[in-house]
Amino acid sequence: MNEKEQMKLDMVKHLALRLVADQPDLTMEQALSTVINSETYQRLQRDATGFYYQSPGYVYSFLDNELKKARVA
Repeated sequence: MNEKEQMKLDMVKHLALRLVADQPDLTMEQALSTVINSETYQRLQRDATGFYYQSPGYVYSFLDNELKKARVA
């Protein structure tokens, strides 16, 4: 595994941990599933976005907005 892939995996872990912290009713499995099935995750996987270089808080803001929009719709 190269450094870029490791950074992406670490970001997924941080996003899932933040989801669990913000929504204590979620299990870690549910949080990981939410992250992996999100548009934010798709962006994270595209090297051109540079999301893997950003702070977890910054990337989480995209995930949080995505989830809020999904709840409203």
